[in-house]
Amino acid sequence: MFKVMLIKEFKLVWRDKHALAALFIMPAIFILIMSIALKDTFNSDRSLVNYAVVDLDKTGQSLELMSFLESDKGLHCYSMVLANPAERRRALREELDFVVEIPAGFTERLLRADAERPLVSLIIYAAADIKREMLKLFKSRLAGGVLRLRLTDMKLTLSPLLPESDLDKAAAKFAGLEFDAAEIARVRFNDLAVGQKPTSTQQSVPSWIVFGMFFVIIPLSTIFINEQRQNTLLRMSSMNVSTPLLFAGKIVPYMLINQIQVWLMIAVGMFVVPLFGADALTLGKSLGGLFMVSFGLSLSAVGTAILIAVSVKTVEQATTIGGIINILLGAVGGIMVPKFFMPEVMQRLAEISPMSWGLDGFLDIFLRGLGPESVMEESFKLIVLGVFLLLVAGVVFNRKMRLNV
Repeated sequence: MFKVMLIKEFKLVWRDKHALAALFIMPAIFILIMSIALKDTFNSDRSLVNYAVVDLDKTGQSLELMSFLESDKGLHCYSMVLANPAERRRALREELDFVVEIPAGFTERLLRADAERPLVSLIIYAAADIKREMLKLFKSRLAGGVLRLRLTDMKLTLSPLLPESDLDKAAAKFAGLEFDAAEIARVRFNDLAVGQKPTSTQQSVPSWIVFGMFFVIIPLSTIFINEQRQNTLLRMSSMNVSTPLLFAGKIVPYMLINQIQVWLMIAVGMFVVPLFGADALTLGKSLGGLFMVSFGLSLSAVGTAILIAVSVKTVEQATTIGGIINILLGAVGGIMVPKFFMPEVMQRLAEISPMSWGLDGFLDIFLRGLGPESVMEESFKLIVLGVFLLLVAGVVFNRKMRLNV
């Protein structure tokens, strides 16, 4: 029975040419147009570097390093509490370029005798849209601050032994070696969450994948309502086909269609868009993470579609409501306007949109090169939302079936 239901659903979708165009052709055209149209916009540079410091060392030297960074007019320090990686990721998405973590024991390792002194680690969290050149310059500035701490310590150590003039000459000699500052200070930088600056393609492809996946609302709800009109669903219920099985016959085909959408749109970004002069999509390194996000998105989209279908009476109502919901979720969720162009209030509002959760997950994979563990939160929220919508839809559907019997 279940196999027959799947075959029926695929045949109905295949016959609906308008639905196929909405699911596959429309997002592909959007990807192509937006990638080309916004190419120059996404290639603009930042003029001021925004950063925050997480000081776990809490010594005079760590405070001095922070003061050294604050003295640079090209850098703007944000005072904020970033207690865990999730808060740092959120801050990097919304307003920061860098987060610098000064680990505990930093000063102790830095000021040890040369023979015993290990490498000093500073951890840099960088936003996904940071150019490598900017990262290199920021590292250089940090290394300069660490070198300054070393020179100060050297001066205090040698001051009882050398005349002031010799100390000044030695300091001047070391201070002139800015390019090798990291090596002299024995600083190791651990770059976390560093990705390429997003091109228009890297922003457009995941955005319109998410938007296109939610367009299953229209064909699914249309077919569902037509089957209600024709009493097909009532006859299936009379044949002891349970509501979970009936819904599964709708869920599985459209989730498979969503996965086909995802890979076709990725192929458009990788192979078609570059033919028109825009940048190619970079896929990332985690197919598992990609599947997790696309699965959660698909379940949310299908759950939304089924809930709409069981709640309205006509195809026209379903199409109108589904279209409005799609547009609103896309507008709020950073699909039509990237979230980093939005004011802070809108960025916070975006967090209520499941499209925003899916988009963040895709960007973690495509841009930041992160793995499945980085998208677990977004995937979990999408799956929970999808299951909740399906449960509500089941309650509404069973109530309608009892009233029609």
